[in-house]
Amino acid sequence: MLKFKKSSELLWIFGNIFVALGVSICSKANLGVSMIAAPAFVVSEALSKIFAFLSVGVTEYIIQGILLIGLCLIIRKFNWRYLFAFAVAVIYGYTLNVFLWLFSGIEFNGVIIRWVMLIVGDVCTAFGVACFFHTYMPLQVYELFVVEVAHKLKIEINKVKWIFDISLLVISIICAFTLFGDATSFDWSKIGYTSFHSIGLGTVVTTIINSPIIKFMSKLIERFFEDTPRFSKLYTFLKRK
Repeated sequence: MLKFKKSSELLWIFGNIFVALGVSICSKANLGVSMIAAPAFVVSEALSKIFAFLSVGVTEYIIQGILLIGLCLIIRKFNWRYLFAFAVAVIYGYTLNVFLWLFSGIEFNGVIIRWVMLIVGDVCTAFGVACFFHTYMPLQVYELFVVEVAHKLKIEINKVKWIFDISLLVISIICAFTLFGDATSFDWSKIGYTSFHSIGLGTVVTTIINSPIIKFMSKLIERFFEDTPRFSKLYTFLKRK
């Protein structure tokens, strides 16, 4: 069986690209973005009219910066290498902005095709997250949070991921219904057809299926990629305590 050797750095690149690509596709499906992406979309929509610089990508890495502070408080530890995770968040934020710009002129017409594209986006995102879990390179803060908390509390990583996703879903829903002052305009009859400030039935579906898809993608990666480092000096530097 063909297996790509020394692919850890390549998987890191795939992680950044596929997560940003998947989130952008889900956004264009207009059924609700993933629970991970939703806070940035909701906050950006609410505040960008006041603060023009708050694109989705910029809001994304600001939120991840806040989450990084929260991680340090929870595990009562700060490792200066955590700053690399914030750097990755910045890279991801601008990568996301690029994909959103590339998709800006594309419309998915019809409910069925939009649901299909939502699932496509979810699969892309899950593959990207699974790639992050198979590299020594710095993770995004979201993945770093899950890994570090799972290690600290000695809980299986997919369980921590599921709890984390549910928590972000709840936060996103609260933000969508409080930041805009138009909660009364929400129409339950349209929840399966369109999103409400980037929150919709698609967000809930993604929350349910995200962890199982990541687990499947992780096994797929292990089958075709050898997640060992190609650059041993970089590996030694990043792993040095």
